[in-house]
Amino acid sequence: MIKKFLFSTLIALCSITALNAQTTKETNKLEDPDNLASQYFSQVMGVALDATSNIKLYKFIYEWVGVRYQYGGNTKKGIDCSAFTKAIYEKVFNTTLLRSSRDIFSMVDPLAKDELKEGDLVFFKIKSSRITHIGIYLGDHRFAHASSSRGVVISNLDEPYYARHFYRGGRIIESAKKELIEE
Repeated sequence: MIKKFLFSTLIALCSITALNAQTTKETNKLEDPDNLASQYFSQVMGVALDATSNIKLYKFIYEWVGVRYQYGGNTKKGIDCSAFTKAIYEKVFNTTLLRSSRDIFSMVDPLAKDELKEGDLVFFKIKSSRITHIGIYLGDHRFAHASSSRGVVISNLDEPYYARHFYRGGRIIESAKKELIEE
């Protein structure tokens, strides 16, 4: 209920700002609705304002925060980490990913933590020698994912648990996108 109120407030602020910009003809950056949304999401999600360039990504994640984890799930009644990541890529980036975190890893160019950019993927090996968890990088060491204990959340790569289990980052290879389209 609080999320809906905050989101409604954001929409109202954006509308008021857009109306004010039309009547005063000011081009002040603070009155730009996209900039207002960026400011809002950067505060709510704990990501620096300069890292929030993809409003569609943040809006999608915001709508899913709090959805419970369900292994094999792919709806708002319950979702797992790979289905959540797959849904983000389909809705935000218009890209189809494979279903499991291990299969998705085969579609990326591996990256170190310091090379990650907004929209890149982060992979973890948790209590296993294989990749068992995936999330999407937001910037400022933050990533969105479906946690088995907390559902869809935003976490920090520097938290001891995630730092210990972090395997690699990854960016989708263009050829992997094309292969999926051709199949």
